[in-house]
Amino acid sequence: MTNPDDIRANASGRFIFLLTPGYYAMAFSLAMETLQTANRMAGQTLFKTVVCAEDSTPICDSLGAQFPIDHGLEDVHRDDVVVLVCGDNVRDACTPAVLQWVRKAARQGCEIGGLSTGVWIMAEAGLMTDLPATLHWEHRASFAEKFPDVVLDEYTYVVDNKRYSTAGGTSVIDLMLHLISEKESPELANLVADQLLYTNIRVLQHSARVQVAERIGMRHPKLSEILALMETNLEEPLRPGDLAKTVNISTRQLERLFRRYLSETPKKYYMDMRLQRAQHLLLQTNMSVTEVAVACGFNAASHFSRSFRQRYGMSPHKLRAEPASPKTSWSQSKTP
Repeated sequence: MTNPDDIRANASGRFIFLLTPGYYAMAFSLAMETLQTANRMAGQTLFKTVVCAEDSTPICDSLGAQFPIDHGLEDVHRDDVVVLVCGDNVRDACTPAVLQWVRKAARQGCEIGGLSTGVWIMAEAGLMTDLPATLHWEHRASFAEKFPDVVLDEYTYVVDNKRYSTAGGTSVIDLMLHLISEKESPELANLVADQLLYTNIRVLQHSARVQVAERIGMRHPKLSEILALMETNLEEPLRPGDLAKTVNISTRQLERLFRRYLSETPKKYYMDMRLQRAQHLLLQTNMSVTEVAVACGFNAASHFSRSFRQRYGMSPHKLRAEPASPKTSWSQSKTP
């Protein structure tokens, strides 16, 4: 094991964390804990942290708790790393003041990173055009619709041209260990990983793509293929017969698989997947209801509105007018 005394002792710039209402508590905690562990292992403050919020007052995270705020949208310096921490309600996090602050940080030459959905602010500020990015799988479809000029990768984290992004969850640790290795030394990064019982530091090429079959614990090979086909064909839904033919089974076998493992018909399950994507697009983009309907495979707006109301208990227009609070996740309702 490397002796901490052998680690390079040059202090790096600050990590300035911007918290937005309903930010993911896990993402913020993992990032802060990884940096603080690096300081402890080095025996000195190599990584200074500053926590900011738009109005400089504490805000609630995804668990309803609050973290002390050091500053408002303070001035940044060239050697600072700006880290954007958001939650589900990314659309409301992109306020004019926040976007202006992030653009100013970019002009100053700062490194800028987004944890999980934080890259949404970066893209909204115009900082990600033609650059690669990643984010949590739940938000990928709406992000791709909103920002077609951003290259959406399927990695746990992405580093390119002073822009960082993560796919959520423990990928935050991956990014922080990468930055510790780059800014200080691989030896320190390995010490931190060992302390966190995170001994295998993942590389950029590790895929962050989680197929729907994996998310629900499905291991049947044929059904896994079918679910993947459904997820990648939401705008132009495939007929049950075409799904069955693609994986070399009969339509009757298809029906039996869905009844046995998912207690649903293929048609109903497919419809739920499309409506969940519609819910994400309504909450996370400014696409019109008609555009959302088309993007989710509905040819008629009336059919879309009727189906949406049956699942969520309200019309698409009402959902957008009264978005869910940070403590509420509409997507958790009857999630495929």
